[in-house]
Formats: sequence, C-alpha cells, structure tokens
Amino acid sequence: MNDPTSKPGLGGEKHEPKGPWLFTPKGELFSAIVAGSLLLIAWVLHIAGGAEAPRWVPTAVRGLEFAALFIGLVHGGRAALESLRKFEFDIDVLMFVGAVLAAFIGAPAEGALLLFLFTLSGALEELAMQRTTRAVEALHKLMPTSAQKWDDAAGAFVEVPPESLKAQDRVRVLPGELIPVDCTVLSGSTSVNQATLTGESMPRDVRAGDEVYAGTVNVGNPIEATVVRSAATSSLQKILDLVTTAQQQREPVQQVIDRVSQPYAVGVFVASLVTFMVFWLVLDRGANAAAYTAITLLIVASPCALIIATPTATLTGISRAARGGVLFKGGSAIARLARLRAVAFDKTGTLTVGKPSVLQIVPIGWSDKKHLMAVAAALEEHSTHPIAEAIVKASKAMGVTPAPLNDVGYVAGRGVSGMSEGKPARLGSLAHTQELIPVCLRNRVAEVLHRIQSRGHIAVVIAHDEMAGVFILTDSIRPGAECLVQRLHEQGVRPVVMLTGDNASTAQTVAKALDLDEVHAQLLPGDKVSHVQRLKAAPGATGGGAARYVGVIGDGVNDAPALAAADVAIAVGSIGSDAALESADIVLLSDDLSTVPWAVGLARRTRRTITVNLVFALGAMGVMAVGVLIAAGMGVRVPLWMGVVGHEGGTLLVVAHSLLLLAYPGIPVCTCRDDRDHDDHHAANTGETVGMTVGGRPLFVETDGEDSDVGAGGAGVGSSAPAKLV
Repeated sequence: MNDPTSKPGLGGEKHEPKGPWLFTPKGELFSAIVAGSLLLIAWVLHIAGGAEAPRWVPTAVRGLEFAALFIGLVHGGRAALESLRKFEFDIDVLMFVGAVLAAFIGAPAEGALLLFLFTLSGALEELAMQRTTRAVEALHKLMPTSAQKWDDAAGAFVEVPPESLKAQDRVRVLPGELIPVDCTVLSGSTSVNQATLTGESMPRDVRAGDEVYAGTVNVGNPIEATVVRSAATSSLQKILDLVTTAQQQREPVQQVIDRVSQPYAVGVFVASLVTFMVFWLVLDRGANAAAYTAITLLIVASPCALIIATPTATLTGISRAARGGVLFKGGSAIARLARLRAVAFDKTGTLTVGKPSVLQIVPIGWSDKKHLMAVAAALEEHSTHPIAEAIVKASKAMGVTPAPLNDVGYVAGRGVSGMSEGKPARLGSLAHTQELIPVCLRNRVAEVLHRIQSRGHIAVVIAHDEMAGVFILTDSIRPGAECLVQRLHEQGVRPVVMLTGDNASTAQTVAKALDLDEVHAQLLPGDKVSHVQRLKAAPGATGGGAARYVGVIGDGVNDAPALAAADVAIAVGSIGSDAALESADIVLLSDDLSTVPWAVGLARRTRRTITVNLVFALGAMGVMAVGVLIAAGMGVRVPLWMGVVGHEGGTLLVVAHSLLLLAYPGIPVCTCRDDRDHDDHHAANTGETVGMTVGGRPLFVETDGEDSDVGAGGAGVGSSAPAKLV
C-alpha cells in the first residue's frame, strides 16, 4: 500500500494503466473480489460440511483457500518486489511476509484473508484518490483541442491546434466554443462562462479590449480576439501546473511520517521476531503458537492507516478547494491557513475592485454638464489610464458623443489638455486647470474639490470655454467584502487590518464602510512589511505568548514584499496574473471575497480531519498490538483473522473519513448587501434622505449648491441600480 501521492495519474495526468490491466486499480479490485468470493465459498463449504463432511470437502476448502492466497500473492508479491528493488522495507513487504508465514504455519485462509483485504483496501484507496483529482481532470478536459485562426494567404479563418497559436495571432470564437488561449477581444461583445476556473455561476460580459481566458466558454455572440499568450503559458495551464505541484507536495506531518515509516516497518518486523523468540524459547509456548502470535502482532502493528492518514485528507482538501475556485499550494499552505489569527488586506484591487468609475459630475455655476462630459470624453478617448477609461465609459453610458478635439497633450502627474472648437480645454488637477477656470468660480471649485477628497473619493477637474466642473470617481467594493470582517471575527481572526498606499481619507472611508479593526494609509512597500512583522510579533488572540499566524491578502504584484513577509500569502481575483500565481501560497480565482473565510474554514476542517485520522490510526495500532501481547501472555490466542480485519478496516475508515471533505459546504452567499439595500429602501419609503451608501452609511447628502445631487438616491452615472460604492 503506497503513499497516495505516488500513484500514477495523480496531479492531473489521466489514470492510464501502467502495465497489464490486472495491476490497475480496477484490476486489483476485480482480483480482490475474486479472491474474496473464493474465501466465502470455502467458508460456506466448511460450515455446511461440519464434522461428517465427505472427504472431498476439506480438500476443496483447502484448494479454494490456496487459490485465494495465490491471487493475493500475485498482487502483494509484485508490490513487495518493487519496494525491495528500491531497497525499501515498507508496509507492502510486511504484508507479503505476514501472509507467507501464515500459510507456512498452516493458516492459508488467514494469509489469503490478509492479502484479500490488503488488495481490496489498496484498490479502493486508489479509486478514492482518483475522485480527489477530478477537479484537475476537469481542467484537463477544458484544454481546447482546436482554434479558428485568421490565415492571410487563404483570406479566411482556418482550423488549427491551439498549440500552434502565438502572440498577436487573430482568432475567432463562435458561441458554444471554448476560448482556445488567453486573448484580448478585438471585436464583438459576448458573455463568457468562467465557472470552471473561478467558481462563479454567472457569465462575465466582455467587449472589445477585455481579456478572456483559455478553457472558458463563449455563451453569447461570435467574437474575434488577439492572442495574448501561447497555450503553453496560458492561465489555465499555469493553474493546472499549480494544482499538480500542490498535490505532490507533502504536509509537514507527512514528511515526518515518511522519514520514520521505513525504520518503523523494520522495527515492527524485529519486534515480531523478538516476540516469536520470547514466546517460543522463554515462555515455552511452542513454535507454532509463538509464530501465530508474532504474525498477528506484525499485522496489527503495521502502519497502513498511519501512512495514508495525512495525504488522503490533504489531497481531498485540495480537490474540494479547487472546486470552489481556491488553489492551495500543497498541504503546508493548508496547515498555515488553518492557524490564521490575523490578516492584513491591501485596499486597491483587493478590498476594492481597483477600477474607478464615475459617480457624479458636479457642474460649477452656469457650466453645462453634458458639454463638459463631451469635452472630457474627447480628451481621454485614447488614454489607457484607469481614470480616463472610467470617464469614457461614463460618457457612453450617458449617450454623449466626444467633442471635436485636436492638439492633445499630456503633462505627467497633472493631466491632459487640447483644443476643442478653437478654445483650450484641460482635465486633471486643480493646478493644471486653474488657468482656464473663471476667476469667480475658482474658490467654489476648490471648495467642492476639498469636500470630495475629504470623503475619500477621487476628484478630477475639467475646464473649457469659461466653464468648469468636477468629476467624482469612486472604486467599487469587491463582492463579499461586506460580510468579510464579521465572518473572519467569527472564526477568531482578529484584527482585520488594511495596509494601503492610498491617502488617509480614502482608506478611512473604506475602513469605516467595512468595519475593519485597523487601517494604515500612505504606506510604502517597506512600511507594509513593518506592519506585518508587528502583527506577527503580537501575542496570539487566545492569550498564551505565542506569536500569531498572519496572512496578507493582495493582488500579488505591488504587494509582493508584504506577501513574502506573511505566514500565509493569499492572492485574490488573480486568474491571468502571473505574479499572483507565482508568489502566493493560496490563490483565490474568484473576485468574491467570501472565499477568504470559506477557505479558512476548509483549511481548519482539513486539519481536524488529519488530526482525527492520526489519533485513530495510532490509537488503533497501539490498542491492537498491546491487546495481542496481553492476550497471548494470558494464554488466549487472538484469531489472526480478527487482527487482519481490524488492521485493514481501520485503513478503510481513514480513507472514508478523508473523503467526507468532498462534501464540505459551498461558499455562503453574502446577504449583508441585501440587508443594507432593504434599509435604504425603507428609508426612501419613509421620506428619509438617503445618499449612496456602504455599510448603511450615507456618503454624500448635500442640500446646497451645485453638488446637491451628489450620490442622492444613488444617481451614479449611467447606472439604474448602482452597486455599493465608496
């Protein structure tokens, strides 16, 4: 019975037979069933024949027992021989020796029963472990087998293998087809089902400029796209490689078991030999009786259940996590996450989406809002800056056409300028635009700007043709963030901290909205590391003076130093992010932060499963071994079949207990947002003035001047039902 992590086909490879079918898991199961059937027939004949049985019955019974023994020896002998060829003395050798010795002393039925149950448990164990790799095999099945590439010579799209695609190739994806490689949409818009990679059930809407990933399904319209990465370096392939590596890694506990398993097996053999000598030469019990006791001890003390206690639970936990869109990089990552007692989040791109959106345009004085939007859209039309993309998107949502523009220029750190209808236009900071703002409006612009920034929002000024306005931009909170702190606190993870390089006002706005325990703003990467080290050095939440296990959750790019300093490094929403896949211990493919406490709960359940498995395996071995020796010392022979059933039954119980992890509940839906929406709806029905809220707090409720409608009633640009914004 080998370690499950060494079985063929693990880590995503298909479970193809190695050698003859007879030695595959299904072949072993078939052989075990045949051997068990022969033993059952022999037992029935023996019971039915009784003392007056015809002479052929004992002969038939003995023949059936040796036939069953032979089948077991074929499989047991092959495994033992493979171990001895590698100069290993392990459980396979012990079981083979035990069965041969049992037959030698005249108990072939017990030897056959041992190898029958040993082969049966080994086959069932392998088949069970194959279940834990289904998530990986599902990723294999996602690997596209064909792609439609534009061929200049043919003047049409031709079918090619995805492996032949390279960067900048143009491909077409029809409805229902798999995305062949990581691409950027060139033309068209559609919906893409990413459930198999991220665990999200709702398709993602994509349009020109958005990136789509290999293995996801186009469920909408035909699109054309430009290849970003080859098949060998696609996000799907990297995820597959990650899970493959994770399943082959050892838990710290398993590493210890691996080191002591061979010495322990040798020790069991020596202890059995000593037992034989003591009972035969010292206690004078007879060679046959002494050998019987020694063989029984050898069987019950063998570490089958102990060897598989950790890897079966670890592999099952990794598989269950992968189904939920969480990638554990091995058992060590599970062990550290289970001990998590404090966590630090980055803000932009982690607690928030990291893509600003226009919440409101505030025209100053007599300024025309639509005119300013048209000029702003023209200034930002060809920029890739996140703020520019947000303004262009808002103009499209409002149905505003960009104004005519020329002589566009950019001033780093200040803004953009150009000429529209023969008059200069500027967008950016107040210092950049002030020259074009009428003198009588400048103080009002500065006042609105200060008030917006003090509330933690992004403000951009637009000025053109004696008019001025202020764009208010905001970053949406990630799904699941509203319930994040509450659920982590329920798990004993405290404090929940924000570490961000953003300004203090913005950070405080998000922190208050999410009820974070601590917030530290305007930090450089080195400052974040210092805060992580401070959290690690603080006493554990449970008292005791032990340092806490601290996790850092970020985007895997600009948080690299803090991630490296943490006990547990977690990257969020990182499909397609090379840095996240490489630097983090755990990768959350979904954008939903509800997966964070869910992953903590799964890690802890996995650790409890491992602990129960180890305690049960060690306890069963100890009790059975001591029981055999005490009973033999008192002159009571423990039947060999009882030792066999106890030993192999314990192994099967450990496997079954580990497989229960596959039934771990799914990620709970965050209802905090719905509760807050209900509160806002109630307030609106009772006549209360309600602004755009996060955590039930109005962010903007103005009653004077040009910005009186900022956020009132959720009047976000181009949004009929805005999300919670901060």
